[in-house]
Amino acid sequence: MQRGKTYLIAELAQEFGTTTRAIRYYEELGLLEPKRTEGGRRIFSNKERGRLKLIFRGKKYGFQLEEIREMIQLFDLDRSGKKQLQRTIEYGADKIEEVTNRIDELIQIRSEMESLLKEFQAKLNELEREGK
Repeated sequence: MQRGKTYLIAELAQEFGTTTRAIRYYEELGLLEPKRTEGGRRIFSNKERGRLKLIFRGKKYGFQLEEIREMIQLFDLDRSGKKQLQRTIEYGADKIEEVTNRIDELIQIRSEMESLLKEFQAKLNELEREGK
């Protein structure tokens, strides 16, 4: 995209497959700060588009909106990006641990289900033999 390009809320909603209502909600939370025309229409910059991309990426990976806000605000406070990266790494490590724990739980559930299905199949086989 070219530098200085602006977007209307409907354009961003379409691009990101979301609703204009969701984008307005992110604005209410302070995650986005679009400019306004004299008529009050929202005009989003490349910066706001980038923030929206970060919001959706963060949501995809299970980050809470408050965590996403903190990471965005850290970049505004430290333009080097160092603090933002440090905090993102901390949050990311926590998310990896959560995902790992969930995978372990799902493996256990699958194992239990497989055992039950074997028991059920054995019982069904037994009933079918008795019924012949």
